[in-house]
Amino acid sequence: MTENEAEPPKSLITSPEKLSCWVLTNGMAGFETQGRGIAEALGLAPVMKRVSPSPPWKWMAPWGPAQPDGNIAPPWPDILIASGRQSIPYARMIRRKSGGRTFTVVLQDPRIAPSNFDFVWAPAHDRLDGPNVLSTVVSPHRLTRARLAEEAKLFAQQVAHLPRPRVAVLIGGTNSVYRLTEETAAGIARKLAAIADKGASLMVTPSRRTGEAQTKILKDALKDRSAVVWDGTGPNPYFGFLGLADAVIVTCDSVNMVGEAAFTGKPVHVIELDSGQSRKEAKFRRFLDAIYATGAARPFAGRLESWVYEPLNATDEIAEAIASRFAAHRAKQAARTRPQEKKG
Repeated sequence: MTENEAEPPKSLITSPEKLSCWVLTNGMAGFETQGRGIAEALGLAPVMKRVSPSPPWKWMAPWGPAQPDGNIAPPWPDILIASGRQSIPYARMIRRKSGGRTFTVVLQDPRIAPSNFDFVWAPAHDRLDGPNVLSTVVSPHRLTRARLAEEAKLFAQQVAHLPRPRVAVLIGGTNSVYRLTEETAAGIARKLAAIADKGASLMVTPSRRTGEAQTKILKDALKDRSAVVWDGTGPNPYFGFLGLADAVIVTCDSVNMVGEAAFTGKPVHVIELDSGQSRKEAKFRRFLDAIYATGAARPFAGRLESWVYEPLNATDEIAEAIASRFAAHRAKQAARTRPQEKKG
């Protein structure tokens, strides 16, 4: 299965094959993954739409008008799933120009009143409220039980030589809140090496944000131990390693990575990186505290621990809420257009 192919999902809405769906983002992978995941959970095959407004439209988003874009034109979709600040003006425009026919879904805090849309999902740490708002601790994604199992099969041979317990190690990198310095990477490498020396095997996937120097530090520390470190070539083993793991270690810089790890039902150990003192840190802190409270994850203390919890799955919860509201929306639209019965 490739990144652009989705397993046939169960249908939450009536006649999904007759409905059109757009996922509208600025092209960032995180936004597209969330939008595609929700569409697939609904049983829809989305058309991916990307917008990249230029100044001054870019600066005015999400409050200003949408820059004319030939790719964003009628016929308008039955369902629009928009994510990211740059998509918001287009979502408002489509809702207006469709006469309210298009059911507009926004993922993430739109930074304007949720009442501008039919449904809004926001992570709980954003503290967004409204009658059409649903909040969950973790984010939507494209993982399913079937996909985890299939991806695990694809990479099973690559790690067949690794003894159990096998640990998936998901390494992010520096962002606007956290820093993964070479010194920090060296500290992580020492702790991972210690775990391997105690009998665990490591399946490590660095990300694009990890950095070449930091990745090399990890590789050098683990080269003579029971470990596989993805070199960035060939298919990404990220989901495969999650499916094959007995436990997960993940850096705290990505809400999506931590949430996907918590979907597996396997113990999730979170490496808390040093903060860059960003004002955004408070949101990450609220997220980490919330996911610790669910019992799915714990701060990484340099050792493997074992515990049991109910896997976290926000994708299905969000999709079910959308399906319910969409059914009500369609019924309301039909009532408005139904011709008046002739009096006898």
